[in-house]
Amino acid sequence: MKFWDSSALVGLLIAEEPTGALRQIRDGDPDQTVWCLTPVEIASALARRVREGLDAGRESSFRGGWKGISEYWREIAAIDPVRSRALRLLNTHTLRAGDALQLGAALVACEDRPEHLPFVCLDDRLRDAARREGFPVLP
Repeated sequence: MKFWDSSALVGLLIAEEPTGALRQIRDGDPDQTVWCLTPVEIASALARRVREGLDAGRESSFRGGWKGISEYWREIAAIDPVRSRALRLLNTHTLRAGDALQLGAALVACEDRPEHLPFVCLDDRLRDAARREGFPVLP
C-alpha cells in the first residue's frame, strides 16, 4: 500500500515524462491510499488541461483511466485528524493548504508512522516536506 498524492495520480493518467515510472510503481502495488478530496484536485487538473487545449481523445482516456484506478482507492476521510496535522504541517513546512491536507491525510493513513508508508508524489515542495516527515518518497 502506498499513499498517492493527486500530482502523481494525474501523472499516471496523462502521458508525460514520469508516467512510466509511476506505472511501474502502480503495477507493483495497485492498491492506493488517497485523501478523500483528491478527486476534486484531479478534476481541477483535468479542467485546467482541457482549457489549455487537451484534445477530446486524451480527455476521454484520462476519464477512463481515472475511473479504473479509483476502484483500488482507499480514501482517508477523517477530517478532524487530517486538519489538525495539516495545521501543524503549515507551520513546519513551506506548503500550500491542499498539499498540507494531502500530507496530513498520509500521516493519518500510517497512524503517524511515516516510515511504513511510501508517499508517491511529483510536486517538489510536497516531496521535500514528506521526506522531512519521514516518508519514503517515490518515484
